[in-house]
Amino acid sequence: MMLITVDENTLILEAGKEVIFPHQTWDDYEQLLKIRQERVLPKLSFNAITQEIRLMSPLPSHGNRVNILGDLVKTLLNHQGKDWQGFDPITLKMPLKAGLEPDTCFYIDSREAILGKGRIDLTVDPPPDLAIEVDFTSITDIKAYELLKIPELWIYRQEILIIYIWKKEGYLDSDKSRLFPDIDVKNILPNYVELAWKQGSSIALRQFSQNLIDSTKI
Repeated sequence: MMLITVDENTLILEAGKEVIFPHQTWDDYEQLLKIRQERVLPKLSFNAITQEIRLMSPLPSHGNRVNILGDLVKTLLNHQGKDWQGFDPITLKMPLKAGLEPDTCFYIDSREAILGKGRIDLTVDPPPDLAIEVDFTSITDIKAYELLKIPELWIYRQEILIIYIWKKEGYLDSDKSRLFPDIDVKNILPNYVELAWKQGSSIALRQFSQNLIDSTKI
């Protein structure tokens, strides 16, 4: 099988691979989305500043870490009694500027603004409060995320959780989550992500839930 197949009816990328097309336009990006139709892979992103379109097709190890991170966030939100609306997959577009497909994302503070909507339009709707990316096959384009101004971005890379908080000058690396200021998510969550990979997601989530109840253990 070829690494990538692109024609007017087909868009296929081999699992575990990333392809970057330089010198691209917004129209090129929209055309690739049209070819992909309603399928979720490969993931597509566009950055008007770099004029790049990126295609990425993840491996199972990537998907497992995405799923457990999303479940850990839900567990935290449940523990705090907070409501949320999650999206995975989702295509977030700021026309002519950027298009991104986070591995998973959450509306929390802005949840009520998007309830019942089949599609998110960032020209009128708020961006997600939290986007999560796992850098296993590729490296997240931070500059593209800055164009969407998502308030909090988590990037999980090589067993490290990087937290970016949006400020008007751009993303700032932070030791603390704006959404979970009382929990040391940066240092705690990677332990459960890797536990889920080695021993199973259910085991990791049960331990995390119990340790939240008995907060002296985390």
